[in-house]
Amino acid sequence: MSNLPHGGVLKDLLARDEHIHDQLKEEALSLPDIILTERQLCDLELIVNGGFSPLEGFLNERDYNSSVVDTLRLADGTLFPIPITLDVSQADIDRLSLAPGKRVALRDPRDDEALAILTIDDIYKPDRVKEAINVLGADDPAHPSVKYLRTKIKEFYIGGSVSAIQAPTYFDYVPLRYTPAELRAHFKKLAWRKVVAFQTRNPMHRAHRELTVRAARAHQANILIHPVVGLTKPGDVDHYTRVRVYEAIMDRYPHGMAALALLPLAMRMAGPREAVWHAIVRKNYGATHFIVGRDHAGPGKNSAGRDFYGPYDAQELVTKYREELRIEMVPFQQMTYLPATDEYMPADEVPKGVQTLDISGTELRRRLKTGAPIPDWFSYDAVVRTLRESYPPRDKQGFVIFLTGLYNSGKDTIARALENVFNQEGGRSVSLLIGDTVHHELAPEHGFTRIERHEHIQRISFVAAELARAGAAVIAAPVAPHQEGRTLAREHVTHLAGPGGNFFLVHVATPLEHCERTDRRGVYASARRGDITGFVGVDEEFETPKDADVTVDVTAQSIPEIVHSIVLLLETTGLL
Repeated sequence: MSNLPHGGVLKDLLARDEHIHDQLKEEALSLPDIILTERQLCDLELIVNGGFSPLEGFLNERDYNSSVVDTLRLADGTLFPIPITLDVSQADIDRLSLAPGKRVALRDPRDDEALAILTIDDIYKPDRVKEAINVLGADDPAHPSVKYLRTKIKEFYIGGSVSAIQAPTYFDYVPLRYTPAELRAHFKKLAWRKVVAFQTRNPMHRAHRELTVRAARAHQANILIHPVVGLTKPGDVDHYTRVRVYEAIMDRYPHGMAALALLPLAMRMAGPREAVWHAIVRKNYGATHFIVGRDHAGPGKNSAGRDFYGPYDAQELVTKYREELRIEMVPFQQMTYLPATDEYMPADEVPKGVQTLDISGTELRRRLKTGAPIPDWFSYDAVVRTLRESYPPRDKQGFVIFLTGLYNSGKDTIARALENVFNQEGGRSVSLLIGDTVHHELAPEHGFTRIERHEHIQRISFVAAELARAGAAVIAAPVAPHQEGRTLAREHVTHLAGPGGNFFLVHVATPLEHCERTDRRGVYASARRGDITGFVGVDEEFETPKDADVTVDVTAQSIPEIVHSIVLLLETTGLL
């Protein structure tokens, strides 16, 4: 008795278009190409496999403007709370001659394979501020999807239907990647009449196991653990680690009670609207019940330090649309541990005066970073072991020391001295990214315009993040004169280096007069004569960092003193 798809029909475009697969693939060879972003790839996969039923393509202007953004509905009145859009730039439109009626191939960014052909209905310019306010609740860059709208989304949307050529190819966890049709068939084969779906983007622990088992038993149902493995919140545990955790915890369920399947969704962290969206997706995958948590899909705090959404806003909105959703909401119960009886119980059912124990997410991350013990009442040995493999203790994690300052400020000398100290310390490989050597190796064709400097910082940040992810001590020493570039570097390392996302900005604030007076190579003199243009300190301003972790000056401190102050900072944070 798996649930009917949203809208009544599962829009499995892969099955629908299979008979013309060869024809579509051949046609794609002659069409202009759009290389999808990671978010667009996730969205397209769920369009073509039916996960976003009743959608058969990306929203056109009528569905987007007059319906989904304002009323949580498609133009035909069907409930659908999140705009699924394909963004392009004016340059894309001009280069590809995009226009209504034109067909364009949509390609996988990983292997360049044509996945679908889009027939363009219209091209329109969205009101991104309105989208942020209506869909996400506020035009606040503290919200990751608002920031994504501002910095990643291009200025135009293309609406239109798609013809499916093939699904994206995966090489990881292939047996767990079910389409909606496959999962529905799986439920039918197992004779699962009622299925409670559990949404998660985090590792699962003993409390999660207890609440899902309680939900299943209360509704005489089976459990679908259905974690998101597409885009989640920046800084979340990577999906490889999480899936290993999910696999480890599956053995803890009663035999035959639970199944694990992966969902290639790009989350928006849209709180109440996202909860309704998640319910629709799980309904399309065949679930009859859906667990909605406290602050479901909430992104955390806004710029004023308050939660973006109320704790029960998501549950209230799902309840409001329950007649249309036709999937029963199961409220998430906050579970707490009772040491006296070695059991978990819903927090609101604990008798007054009974001792309880809990470990917050922040405290768990602290224990993982420091190697502090994680009690077996909180999680299972196999889960903790998996997390520790991916998140080593602090003294085994990589880090990036990012030195910024004027040419000849002493930052290169400091960098080389730090390299010696870190090599003496041992325990990590040490990588040095400094001066003309890095510029020549990473971008020999680049000059020193603001745009070229920004691109150079992007390259250094990418290399530094990859090295830190692998556990290296990375010392980078570009001039990096602009706050924008330094902020980008910090965010890139923090978000993409995994457990090595430890970033420290050191401002080498040696005065310009000293840098110029001690310049034995005469570079400043050349810049003063006009032989070099765009030179920082002469005809390009150095923007003083607003967020330096350490500020040093070689005219006031010796190199050993400066190096010692940086080492002390690392020791304070537990990295050395």
